[in-house]
Amino acid sequence: MSRRSVNPSRRVADGGLPSVGGLLHPKSRSPPVLTIALVVLGVIILIAYFNSGSVTSREAVSRSEGSCTPEVMQALPYLKKAYGNELHKVLHVGPDSCTVVSNLLKEGKVEAWGVEPYDLEDTDSSCKSLVRKGFVRMADIKFPLPYRQDSFNLVIVSDALDYLTPRYLNRTLPDLARISTDGLVIFAGNPGQQKAKVSELPKFGRPAKLRSSSWWSRYFIQTGLRENEGPLKKFEQAASKNKYKPDCQIFHLSS
Repeated sequence: MSRRSVNPSRRVADGGLPSVGGLLHPKSRSPPVLTIALVVLGVIILIAYFNSGSVTSREAVSRSEGSCTPEVMQALPYLKKAYGNELHKVLHVGPDSCTVVSNLLKEGKVEAWGVEPYDLEDTDSSCKSLVRKGFVRMADIKFPLPYRQDSFNLVIVSDALDYLTPRYLNRTLPDLARISTDGLVIFAGNPGQQKAKVSELPKFGRPAKLRSSSWWSRYFIQTGLRENEGPLKKFEQAASKNKYKPDCQIFHLSS
């Protein structure tokens, strides 16, 4: 929800702060220069406060939750080194799939598709084109996706599983493993990140449940998914060489 900016000068008048003319009056108790400086500082603080609140609800979610979808783009060069030829037929699952898919398609050798689990709103012409051509589709990931087994080499997931309860994770994760041949790459939020308020999440419907790496590890074992050690080591080596430190948790799993 965007906050309507407020006229700072009106705020100052409503707050009962003295006018500059009154401050310069000889009977004023405080030294004029010091008082004027305090008033100017107060106005600056008010302007900064109201401007900082002028963001859309989608931006608020992205900032407070520490969205992992932009992290996918940052990690892409290291994913290429980790998976090599396996990064050939890729499916991205998560919000803003249009951006991820369009960037992957620019690579030329990569076939990319996307699943947007939330309503597509305010999309640009490029995203509408990807949807129209079938590269990106909307689908509820709590239910089996309309793809055959082993349809993709790699499935990348971001900003999607954090919003699912274990009840739905029990369905979704095995289904994602079903449609991939070479593994899953999951981008999940860190528990230390600030959670967005429910009122700021009309698009997502519920606040994210940010889980620890130990929780995810136990869950993967229970679900029958194992760590994909080969690509994991290559990814970590490439990331370390370039001093890349992801803000989100990244898990590499075998299908």
